[in-house]
Amino acid sequence: MERLKYLKLLAKQYPSIADVTTELINLNAILNLPKGTEHFLTDIHGEYEAFSYHLRSASGVLMFKIDDIFGYSIPEWEKKNLATLICYPHERLKRVKEQEQRLEDWYRVNIYRLLSVCKVVSSKYTRSKVRKSLPSDFTYILDELLNLESTQLNKEDYYNQIINTIVELDRSDEFIAAISKVIQRLAVDRLHIIGDIYDRGSAPEKVMDELMAYHSVDIQWGNHDILWMGAAQGHPLMVATAIRIALRYGNLECLEEGYGINMLPLGHLAMDVYKDDPCEEFMPRQSNEEFYAEKDRNLIARMHKAIAIIQFKLEGQLIKRRKEFAMDDRNLLEQVDYKNGSLMVNGREYSLTSCHFPTIDPKDPCQLTTEEQEVIDRLSFYFRNSEKLQKHIHFFYTNGALYLRYNGNLLYHGSVLLNKDGSFQNFTIDGEDYQGKALLDKLEALVRKAHYTQNINDVDWLWYMWTGPKSPMFAKQKMATFERYFTREKSLHKEALNPYFTLRENSDICRSILLNFGLNPEQGHIITGHTPVKAAKGESPIKADGRLLVIDGGLSMAYQAKTGLAGYTLIYNSWGLRLVSHKPFQSVERVIEEGVSVNSEMRVLKKTNRKRVADTDVGKSLLAEMEALRELLTAYQSGQLHEGEQFIAG
Repeated sequence: MERLKYLKLLAKQYPSIADVTTELINLNAILNLPKGTEHFLTDIHGEYEAFSYHLRSASGVLMFKIDDIFGYSIPEWEKKNLATLICYPHERLKRVKEQEQRLEDWYRVNIYRLLSVCKVVSSKYTRSKVRKSLPSDFTYILDELLNLESTQLNKEDYYNQIINTIVELDRSDEFIAAISKVIQRLAVDRLHIIGDIYDRGSAPEKVMDELMAYHSVDIQWGNHDILWMGAAQGHPLMVATAIRIALRYGNLECLEEGYGINMLPLGHLAMDVYKDDPCEEFMPRQSNEEFYAEKDRNLIARMHKAIAIIQFKLEGQLIKRRKEFAMDDRNLLEQVDYKNGSLMVNGREYSLTSCHFPTIDPKDPCQLTTEEQEVIDRLSFYFRNSEKLQKHIHFFYTNGALYLRYNGNLLYHGSVLLNKDGSFQNFTIDGEDYQGKALLDKLEALVRKAHYTQNINDVDWLWYMWTGPKSPMFAKQKMATFERYFTREKSLHKEALNPYFTLRENSDICRSILLNFGLNPEQGHIITGHTPVKAAKGESPIKADGRLLVIDGGLSMAYQAKTGLAGYTLIYNSWGLRLVSHKPFQSVERVIEEGVSVNSEMRVLKKTNRKRVADTDVGKSLLAEMEALRELLTAYQSGQLHEGEQFIAG
């Protein structure tokens, strides 16, 4: 009876046998199309230009497509320039107009070439899906050109005349920009961002703008993303932490220009309280001297120290308030001997590099001064009321999660917490024990609850996920921020990792994790980021005999000295998995000048028989839909339901 009610509802969408059979034919055809290309990036950390280049070029895939299409028929420099035209059409066209003598001929040649590329990248999709991706100004023209061959019988003159007319009507620039966008759009079917969009780099807000405009994207939250999700709710400690990191890397543009956060209150506090303090430990890390000549390194350092002290005080308050977090050892302000200028850790005393703490009362070191309280209240207000930030964080909730199971693979940013023996580590929350997948599910529920309640006790959980020792997203014993600022003792700077990061080299451990998440342990892969792969020291991103892939290779400039490269990206197309390692991205100007080149190395990790849509998660959904349609067809043919919506209203 319940099934019949469902079929009646379905019949409203397909009111006749003809409608049902047409849709079955359509869906069955889609199942036999090649699997769409998936593109994986992680740990972007605000590096907008490099990120945008990866999106536009599909991490080198477009250059490889162009090479396959044109082979030796055109010179290498022309292929590079064609790739540049696709990736940066407006910028490349400007350069062409400055250099090209026979512009109309150039337009015709390159429009033909762009159409050839577009036909190849659109061949994986139905004509209906391709049409939906076409820009409104050129929908009809592009639909015609993409579904005709220039040599087709009786249509050669028609095809050529369309292109000639585009050139004659001076619409070539607009057409080239439009078709380039279509090529970029169709080169990748789905984009996966495996966490950490924020912090270190200067333009995470531009990254978010581009992601929000992207046709199909999901995000696995990283610990830095969670930090900003909490800060956007006005959580004072997370606001202070986000600002401290921005100042540490000299990224005032993101705060002031990107999100409209007024830094004057903090600047006034810093110059009042720390005006005679050199703040050497707090000099920003960036190497852009021109930027600092403009912004004043000393002012940034003083602001940096002012917000860091506020952060440490607020950490102590939260740790005392949330005893269940079991982080008393991280309340370091209460472990400082302010008279002797030393820090006591595990019964040992360590000298501080500086003990100038004019706002700290040694009798109550975690208490904010009136001025500090006013500053953090004002900054929290700015975060809560930044319209752009709120839009970006809302996108995290609608398009993100702690992990994703997609086409047999498991995606998460940090880790799955393990004990030394490889068993899943337990975390007790509100009296209940959680491990593995169940722990990530519980923590995600807490994140979503905090978003809707806006209650500070609920948002506290986001801070724990940012820095807590049993947070799968952080997965370290501690975050040694205070020790790095104020001590030279290297042993105190060490942040011990969860055993997962050693055990993930073991293929049996990775199979166990995949099984825990309900995936095939023999076929699936774990794809993750969080810990930069030090390729310069011989570390491989491929772990556990290829079962786990760490694709954080230093897209963030702050890591490139350690990694020796500029990041990894992963491509999963119908033929298998390909890992791409990249050299540092120089600038858009250099790409326009020299042309797109394959400044990367692509390794085939797994080659399979060509996968079809039927082999994907989308295919499973379509098969279930087809089963329901077959039931509806049987209901029509057997007389259980009548064709025509007027007969099924009841």
